[in-house]
Amino acid sequence: MMCEIEVSDQIAHSTRTLMPDFAYRITSLMHDNPVLPIFRSPDRLLAAAGLGAGQSVLEVGCGPGFFTIPAAKVVGDEGAVYAVDVHPAAIARAEKRIDSAGIRNVTPILSNASDTGLPDKSVDLAFVFGLLHIAGGIEDALSEVHRVLKPDGALSFEKTRGPEKRLIKAVEAGGFVYSERQGRIFRFTKDVTGGNNHG
Repeated sequence: MMCEIEVSDQIAHSTRTLMPDFAYRITSLMHDNPVLPIFRSPDRLLAAAGLGAGQSVLEVGCGPGFFTIPAAKVVGDEGAVYAVDVHPAAIARAEKRIDSAGIRNVTPILSNASDTGLPDKSVDLAFVFGLLHIAGGIEDALSEVHRVLKPDGALSFEKTRGPEKRLIKAVEAGGFVYSERQGRIFRFTKDVTGGNNHG
C-alpha cells in the first residue's frame, strides 16, 4: 500500500513538472515561427485586450516573450509590463529578447501565476493569451489576478479550447464580471461588489 502511494505521488509530481515544460516547448516552437505574426498579430490581440498607454499590465504566462515586447511598446515609457512565467527557460528567453530590443519597462517574474509577488491593487490590466495549462491552477491564478488588479482593473482572456460559456463561468467564479468579447478575446472587469470572497 505504501509503495502504491509513493508511486502515485511520483507520477503526480512528474506530471506537474513535465506539463509546464511541454507547454513551454510547444509555445516556443510556435512563437519562433516567422510567419506567426501574420496570422496572430500581437498588436491586434493586445488592442482587443484593451491595452493602452501608461497602463501597468500583468502578462500571465509570457513564454519566450512573443507578446511581451509589443505590450511594452503599447504601454510606453509611462507604463509597465510584469511578465510572469513558471518556466526558467521562458524567462531567460524573454529577458534576452527584452535586452536585445532595448526595452526598459518590463519586469520578468519567475513564478506561477498564483503568486506574483506584486502589491495589492497595483495593476490596471491582466491578460492571458494562448495558455492551455495555467501552472498553479486557474482558480488560484484568478484569485491572484483579482488581488493585484486595481478596483477598476480588467482581465482579458483568450479562449483556447472548450465552450465559451465554460470559460466565462470559470472566470466569473474567480471574482470577475464578463463585459464583452473581441474576437477570441473575452474581457472581464473586477467584481468589487463584495458578492464574493475576493479582496
